[in-house]
Amino acid sequence: MGSIRERRGLLFMDFRYRGVRCREYTKLSDKPANRKRLQAILERVEAEILLGTFDYAAYFANSDRVAQFRDHDERRVQFQSDTPTFSDFSELWFSENEIGWKHSYRITLRSSLDKHVLPAFGAQPVSHITRADILAFRANLAKIPRNDGSTGLSPARINTILVPLRLALSEAADRFEFESPYKNIKSLKVPKTKVDPFTLDEVLRILTHVRDDFRPYLTTRFYTAMRTGECHGLKWKYVDFDRREIMVRESLVAGEMTDTKTDSSTRDIPMSQPVFDALKEQHKRTGDREWVFCNGEGKQLQINNVSNRVWKPLLRLLDLPYRRLYQTRHTAATLWLAAGENVLWVSEMMGHADPHVTLQKYAKYAPDLTRRDGSAFEALLAQKTGNQRQDDQQGEDS
Repeated sequence: MGSIRERRGLLFMDFRYRGVRCREYTKLSDKPANRKRLQAILERVEAEILLGTFDYAAYFANSDRVAQFRDHDERRVQFQSDTPTFSDFSELWFSENEIGWKHSYRITLRSSLDKHVLPAFGAQPVSHITRADILAFRANLAKIPRNDGSTGLSPARINTILVPLRLALSEAADRFEFESPYKNIKSLKVPKTKVDPFTLDEVLRILTHVRDDFRPYLTTRFYTAMRTGECHGLKWKYVDFDRREIMVRESLVAGEMTDTKTDSSTRDIPMSQPVFDALKEQHKRTGDREWVFCNGEGKQLQINNVSNRVWKPLLRLLDLPYRRLYQTRHTAATLWLAAGENVLWVSEMMGHADPHVTLQKYAKYAPDLTRRDGSAFEALLAQKTGNQRQDDQQGEDS
């Protein structure tokens, strides 16, 4: 990330462009107002570099670097006939492969290409994109300002953005017989998903104070562990009151109905009594509609609307720390385990392919079940030491 620095009382900008460290000096003295002014210019420069629209001469017309980078661009143009540009090839690659992608995956790849990858690499021939270009691009993604005032996209988001770049370059390398510059570039390490469930007392408070029209919705989310897309995409034809089951068969993703996330996500969830009662109540409201949970027009719920208009105000009212609605899923898992339900059954209800994933993620929230709190060892010691004291006492008495 670039910086504003001082030399002999005058300020200069220090940043990197195309792998080159650039220092552009000014005649501005080192004062807070001047630093603020230059910092704003530097942020625009780095944003344009990231988007691939930066024109060195437009900012530093008298700099010696202008000619250097102009020569670089001219040389690059000379090579454009060797292989297609990344923009042209990525469109071909996308059109050839999208038939095999889920709707949600297609939307994610398209967004990453249009918003980030194409502005940075679109004009470059695929065979002339270098490892250094990719690493610099990835580093810049970690500097993008965020809406909450922080800086830098998350490692998970950066890895997602890089997926179409990696896949398209790999395909281009095979077709045009060059080594992919992405070779040996590993994905960033992603922190484990934060599990921050609600306690049963908190769940009961929430369900007591939530709006009547959203009580069945939150009851279902807290006591079934359904994902947001599964819940918002739930249709009445998948609710079987006779068998007291919810059949998870589809999911609403990016406004379109699609298959469940994985094969193991297709499952039948038994209704507990609170869920059964909640859905019976919901049936009185929306039983004549296709969707179980919908707005007044009969359309599917939007997570942002639910979060901003119902969920966040409710947590503020109850003075509870903010947690995403998705924590209702984690809450269901921890309540089941704490109640003593078999981990294999919990894993199946969660839609996990491997029970070890369930245990690894939620074990610490169910100490009585998993015995990972040291209580089993304490009990063993108490038993042994108690028996030893009893033997010693008997020896003294004899």
